[in-house]
Amino acid sequence: MTKENNGFDKNLIRELALLLDETNLSEIELEQKDFRIRVARELTIQASVASHYAPAPAAAPAAAAAAAPAAAPAEPAKHPGMVPSPMVGTAYLSPEPGARAFVEVGAAVKEGQTVLIVEAMKTMNQIPAPRSGVLKQVLVTDAQPVEYGEPLFIIE
Repeated sequence: MTKENNGFDKNLIRELALLLDETNLSEIELEQKDFRIRVARELTIQASVASHYAPAPAAAPAAAAAAAPAAAPAEPAKHPGMVPSPMVGTAYLSPEPGARAFVEVGAAVKEGQTVLIVEAMKTMNQIPAPRSGVLKQVLVTDAQPVEYGEPLFIIE
């Protein structure tokens, strides 16, 4: 491996970045002995997911437009109570189809309490609340694909 001024092989980094583009991967990590490199890119995903849950009734467009500004803060990712997704997968708000959600807006949650499930590689991962507080906002919908670090909830 050729090392340049900062100790990293810039050609290797370029090759990994090209590999990301060619394969449509979001990140690549390479580790050898005490050398580790991770190349990642931010993706914008617009996906339609067929849910095994019953669809929510559609709201009137005027009512939805009027409620949207009050319901969502401008930058939920910057909110101090934001709970990020610890992994890439599909978020489920209840333990099974037709069941009540793990938590609802306005409910008190305790640190360690399961707030949702993220399915990743056919494994259901229970996601615990990182702190105690009141659930102020749910930022994902049921059966929504989520990325690592994507805002899921706001707990104050």
